[in-house]
Amino acid sequence: MSVVDYAQMAFREGTRALAVEAPVNLVYGSVPHAVMMTTPGDLEDFAYGFSLTEGIVEDASEIRDVQVEEVEDGLRLLVELAPGRLREHLARKRAISGRTGCGVCGIEDLDSLPRAETRQSLSLRVPVASIAKALGALDSAQTLGATTRAVHAAAWALLDGTLLAVREDVGRHNALDKLIGAMMRAGTDPAEGFLVITSRCSFEMVEKTARLGAGMVVAISAPTSLALERANDHGITLCAIARSDSLTVFTGGERLVR
Repeated sequence: MSVVDYAQMAFREGTRALAVEAPVNLVYGSVPHAVMMTTPGDLEDFAYGFSLTEGIVEDASEIRDVQVEEVEDGLRLLVELAPGRLREHLARKRAISGRTGCGVCGIEDLDSLPRAETRQSLSLRVPVASIAKALGALDSAQTLGATTRAVHAAAWALLDGTLLAVREDVGRHNALDKLIGAMMRAGTDPAEGFLVITSRCSFEMVEKTARLGAGMVVAISAPTSLALERANDHGITLCAIARSDSLTVFTGGERLVR
């Protein structure tokens, strides 16, 4: 690898850590379901979070086991579902309708856009100072991001702003799914904190937030118009363009405590 210095027009040899991107095939009951491009870390968490946000399971108890298997061209996630849930999953239409991944690729019509059930705590109240504290701690918590500058992060913060869990991935959707999976496995109550994401907040990220049951998401970048519509529909507080000195509250400002 060569690094070019513009000022001196000089080339010098260098090295750089790169984020790993690999295909991961999720398999339920020996039936392949989807291939996602992910950073191959915290894959058990990813299996849980993906299964929830895709509507394959309703809670962690419906997943019996997750095995990570290396194959020639990537990785395979073998997800063992409870028998009743597996039958329901296999009976679903085989199309990719309802996917909350990037661009919801593969849906057949507009009616197939995913829409989660609203189930977050209406009594959630978050001090503004807690959001500032969480944002301040997030940079140092992104270990992979610090070395590669090529991944997204999703974090869960308690009501006092303490970061309880952080997950990273080359895909912003994957990072959030990994975080959701980690929370499911730990039995974290989504009424006791809020989400922080380093990416833009598109409608899919809001749908994942609603599926988890969280009442607030704070995004470093700006939201989209559909994200605002869905946040209003679900009663989710959406804060974005979050910086060290300010943030913009787009929906649900009544949850913020000054």
